[in-house]
Amino acid sequence: MKSKMRILLLIPFFALLFFTSCQEETVDITPPAESEALVANSMLTSFISSTSAKDGSADNIIDKASCLSVELPVTVVVNGLEIIVDSTEDYKVIEAIFNKFEDDEDKLDIVFPITIVLADHTEIVLNNREDLENLIKECRDENEPDDDIECIDFQYPISFSVYDTEFQVIDVVTVEDDRALHRFVKRVANAEVLASLNFPVTMLLADGSSVVVNNNEELESTINEAKDACDEDDDNDYGDDDFTKERLDEYLKICPWVVHEFERNEQDNTAKYKEYALNFKEDNIVVMRARDGDILTGTWSTRVTDRGALLKLEFENLADFTLEWIVYDIEYGKIKLYEVGGNRIIMKKNCDVVIDITKERIKNYLQECLWRVARLSVDGADNEKDYIGTPLRFLENDVVKIRVNGELVEGTYEIGVRNTGFVLKITLEGRPDLKLEWLITFLEPGLIKLENENNKMVLKRHCPDEDIDYINDVLVSGLVWEVATYITDGDVNKTDEYAEHALRFFEDGHMDVTAPGGGLDFIKGSWLAHRNDGLFLGMKFDVEEQFAPFHLLNHRWVIKTITENRIELKDYDANGGIERILVLEQVEW
Repeated sequence: MKSKMRILLLIPFFALLFFTSCQEETVDITPPAESEALVANSMLTSFISSTSAKDGSADNIIDKASCLSVELPVTVVVNGLEIIVDSTEDYKVIEAIFNKFEDDEDKLDIVFPITIVLADHTEIVLNNREDLENLIKECRDENEPDDDIECIDFQYPISFSVYDTEFQVIDVVTVEDDRALHRFVKRVANAEVLASLNFPVTMLLADGSSVVVNNNEELESTINEAKDACDEDDDNDYGDDDFTKERLDEYLKICPWVVHEFERNEQDNTAKYKEYALNFKEDNIVVMRARDGDILTGTWSTRVTDRGALLKLEFENLADFTLEWIVYDIEYGKIKLYEVGGNRIIMKKNCDVVIDITKERIKNYLQECLWRVARLSVDGADNEKDYIGTPLRFLENDVVKIRVNGELVEGTYEIGVRNTGFVLKITLEGRPDLKLEWLITFLEPGLIKLENENNKMVLKRHCPDEDIDYINDVLVSGLVWEVATYITDGDVNKTDEYAEHALRFFEDGHMDVTAPGGGLDFIKGSWLAHRNDGLFLGMKFDVEEQFAPFHLLNHRWVIKTITENRIELKDYDANGGIERILVLEQVEW
């Protein structure tokens, strides 16, 4: 931004003319006391200069130098991807690319020429990396003390009275930004001009508050008290947020934290500690819930040092977590801890996770709405598709029901306590995959994870909402549906294989396929519209492969569009590519 400086020159001739012709409308400018004049080599003059210096730390993710900044827009190549950075918001884009993979080597190249701005607001055009590196060498290292003051700022505009050696006012200079202020104070420091600051002046503090000062003494005291009152963020880690101890403590205590990655002494122990949950409480107590339901109690404390923010964990019976960790990165809902020697923890905030599990709490969760089998692995085999469209309902009196083809199969369930933790025992005839005793390894209101020996199951809560109700109403409207389009393997059209077959959905969760001409139902199945980071339609046809192609449609389809007579479904691969497209349309039958 170009500096704006308005100078009012009180030329004696015009002043005299003004005085003689308009005596009734005089403007009084009180000459300042000599003690209020800014002295060239005074502490206050130095403070004002440092407060108005250009802070170069905001773009350290690009230049890794806090004493200079790169003028925007600038083009950079981040891990091979070219980005035009035209606002400070784009620094987040660079950080996101760096964080995409944990173990890759991040690289950023600047496309020259560029314009850089020094601490004194001088602009220099650089044509190559070598010239930039030479300037960076003159900067202090990360987090080393420097001359600029970033924890307090002037609220503009401010003005100075400029006077002669007799302390008679000859100019009034209005300053509207840091650049103009820094250059004006430089003239004062070089004894090129005599001036005093016109009070009152409002100062803006780092915490968002402000303070009004009325003289030089108050101004010097205010800047001196505030100059070290915040973290100036003079490091090269853009996303670390540089929490104070107080902010870090409150952030840790706000919700439980779940372990997602864990490395100790260069050994990857993620499989061992994944989904361990930590709850940071008052009085420096941390409660950890292990995956088997065990509850461990330890202590935690934080401090801020030259190395950054540190989090110390101590558990009597858990040596892997017992360490003072560097909080090296904080993102929204995520904390990354690190210590030299190959030690790392990545935790994600989860306000729903339950640390203190009880039988009553488990029962209460189970009896909320329906539960669908989102994952089921038995002896290494994926049995999930066998339970598409077949939700479970846990009732009082230890009764559990599963809906299959619209019919309810009734059984029992029991919440038990074992040495290993809490277990869920399900008894359902004809459902051997579920008829097991499951250890509850993870519990939150909408998600339950269970396992035993080589078996794993994930249950997700299913509570219909307005969107689900609309989908249900459309599907069970009483009309029949046909396969209008079925494309697989990218572009292979197999719609004809479903010609002249009518599909009907029923409110009780079953569906059937009718033969051409309105013959008897020869295929039955189950369906369920549900939400899971989007809207889905699960369909499971009970048909052998040799009888009809409808077994190919057994899937939890993503609902892309739905109207009163048409629904478009898609199946995506792991990379987000479209594998199949299925379109159902209502027809007269």
